[in-house]
Amino acid sequence: MIAYTVRRLLIGTMLILALTFFTYVLFFAVPSDPAKQACGKNCNEEQIEQTRIALGYDKPWVTQWTDFLQGVVQGRQYPDDAELQASNPELVTECEAPCLGFSFVNQKTVNELISGALPISASIALVALVFWVTGGVLFGIMAAMTKGSFLDRGLVGLTLIAYAFPSFFIGKFLITYVAIKWQLVEYPAYLTIAEGGIGGWLSSLFLPALTLSLLYLAGYVRITRSYVLDSLTEDYIRTARAKGLKGRVLISKHALRAALTPLVTMIGLDFATLLGGAIITENVFNYPGLGVVALQAFNADDLPTMVGLVILLGSFVIVANIIVDILYAVIDPRVRVG
Repeated sequence: MIAYTVRRLLIGTMLILALTFFTYVLFFAVPSDPAKQACGKNCNEEQIEQTRIALGYDKPWVTQWTDFLQGVVQGRQYPDDAELQASNPELVTECEAPCLGFSFVNQKTVNELISGALPISASIALVALVFWVTGGVLFGIMAAMTKGSFLDRGLVGLTLIAYAFPSFFIGKFLITYVAIKWQLVEYPAYLTIAEGGIGGWLSSLFLPALTLSLLYLAGYVRITRSYVLDSLTEDYIRTARAKGLKGRVLISKHALRAALTPLVTMIGLDFATLLGGAIITENVFNYPGLGVVALQAFNADDLPTMVGLVILLGSFVIVANIIVDILYAVIDPRVRVG
């Protein structure tokens, strides 16, 4: 198990390095000039060149890539020019490791932009994950246990209807009716645990997380139902029934275990994707998460912020895959072989 885990970690590290490399290749394939965008529309060629030197864009892209990697490990300073740092020490910005770059649009490090937005996106994703996994597995088992019944068709049908609605419609509906008209919950406004305690934090996340969970619920219901039904036809299930095992024990200890493998895959990748921010949901509820940061960076052509976000969010997906692979090995030891 240790050797398998080490192999996964090494592969993950190489993938992250490849991710940073290809991101920089694509970054320099963009026809726009980041130095010109950083300087502004009214800059002359001399000012643009000074900005290019200050931000390090005058260096070969391979050098910029290695400087970026060094910044991730050790941190770095901006402007990226020793002479400018010496002549204007008051302009020096310290970017601590892991440094993901400097946003010339916001005049802040990318780390500062992400540090304020990541907790919001992570909180929404975490609560939504609990909602859709709990509901998906529970409703999937109920549908499988009552195959062909009104309850089975009703559960699958309702989750598919919820999936059919776009997230902005669900979010607006919940705000308009649940929060404003019916006043079942307070109008959503993000609160940290320090500001509102655990109760206030969860309350502020309820509607955004519910909006996202309804979009994922249908897939989990159908996957759980399908794999539980398949496992119920296996020989070991018939043997367990012959030995007198009842339905609840049979499902929880035997049939559900067969559905865990695909569910673990879906959970890991879906959660990693949501960590990148749900752009539509965050905008509907006016929550300044990573999705909003990414949208603002795109609209402003803030390339350093986009590069930092792509590398960070891609790393989330890679790490999630590593965790999924390790959980696979725990659930099914045969995976470790080879």
